[in-house]
Amino acid sequence: MAEMGSKGVTAGKIASNVQKKLTRAQEKVLQKLGKADETKDEQFEQCVQNFNKQLTEGTRLQKDLRTYLASVKAMHEASKKLNECLQEVYEPDWPGRDEANKIAENNDLLWMDYHQKLVDQALLTMDTYLGQFPDIKSRIAKRGRKLVDYDSARHHYESLQTAKKKDEAKIAKAEEELIKAQKVFEEMNVDLQEELPSLWNSRVGFYVNTFQSIAGLEENFHKEMSKLNQNLNDVLVSLEKQHGSNTFTIKTQPRKKSKLFSRLRRKKNSDNAPAKGNKSPSPPDGSPAATPEIRVNHEPEPAGGATPGATLPKSPSQPAEASEVAGGTQPAAGAQEPGETAASEATSSSLPAVVVETFPATVNGTVEGGSGAGRLDLPPGFMFKVQAQHDYTATDTDELQLKAGDVVLVIPFQNPEEQDEGWLMGVKESDWNQHKELEKCRGVFPENFTERVP
Repeated sequence: MAEMGSKGVTAGKIASNVQKKLTRAQEKVLQKLGKADETKDEQFEQCVQNFNKQLTEGTRLQKDLRTYLASVKAMHEASKKLNECLQEVYEPDWPGRDEANKIAENNDLLWMDYHQKLVDQALLTMDTYLGQFPDIKSRIAKRGRKLVDYDSARHHYESLQTAKKKDEAKIAKAEEELIKAQKVFEEMNVDLQEELPSLWNSRVGFYVNTFQSIAGLEENFHKEMSKLNQNLNDVLVSLEKQHGSNTFTIKTQPRKKSKLFSRLRRKKNSDNAPAKGNKSPSPPDGSPAATPEIRVNHEPEPAGGATPGATLPKSPSQPAEASEVAGGTQPAAGAQEPGETAASEATSSSLPAVVVETFPATVNGTVEGGSGAGRLDLPPGFMFKVQAQHDYTATDTDELQLKAGDVVLVIPFQNPEEQDEGWLMGVKESDWNQHKELEKCRGVFPENFTERVP
């Protein structure tokens, strides 16, 4: 009989829960259709929004903290492997072997201590902080269900009161259910109204304590690690002094195209050399070596060729000064060198006259044209700066001689096929500031002897 009674109670409870769910679902449908009003509490809704935001931020912080701890663990393992490698290569007869082994042992202990303190002072605190959210979230959901029960009981009571045929017994029972539902809802609502603002305000202190703990632990860790690294450095310096004759030297990568580049450069310099008695116009000292504007006049020469000393005809769009300069630099017909052939004379006499104006075009103080020559104090095509970390002695005429500390302005190769792997083209900043002549100052240098600087 007791068993049957227990089953009856259980069945009755299940039926009651099913009836509650049906009533709540019906009430929500009526509220969404606008046929029943819904109790609103904007202050509580704002507290719920803050709660959800706080939970999201805390969950993210916990995830990132676990990632940070995993990284510390990985760095610990990598550092341990590195120290084990040093212990293996450190030969028994070398001085400082015992000190190096002790430093490696302390290094391992320091990493372990750092990781454990992060777990104790940050991760466990984080877990405790987030541990209170699931219970509050469950109570918020339950409060929402009780609010629906309260609204349903209220609407049922109101409908019985406004009915044409009033049943006092039903009205009394409905009123009793309304009072009961209101009491349950208000008890839960009051507790959450107190707890949610308090929880929201506690986030500031929690964030401050958490990040202060992490920052303090990391600071102490790096201080202790710095001491160990300095001790290891002292041991290695002592080892180097006793084996100084076997000092490791940095070597450059071999150049396969160096000789070819030297020949091309010498050929280009000889081709660009001005004829005897003629001087190419050059910008004044301190002016930028910019790409010149080129204007071409295709007007034919007078029949019979140019006479010695004659000036070229002036184009309407050509300034008089430029025409005079071009005419002054035109070589006389009889001033050719003995090595020139008659074929070149015939060719030159049939070509139109070409007038070249070699003045830079500037806009707002910057040079237009040229690759990378946007600033007046940098060579054309400038890409970035590097600083020599070691002395380098040039082994060919097209290489730069470097001293540690020299700053080099890197520029592209005129022909990319001439560039060898591990070599850059550039001009020393001091030479460029002094001469502003790229052809005389530029050269190649090994990249691994330098370090890029801002």
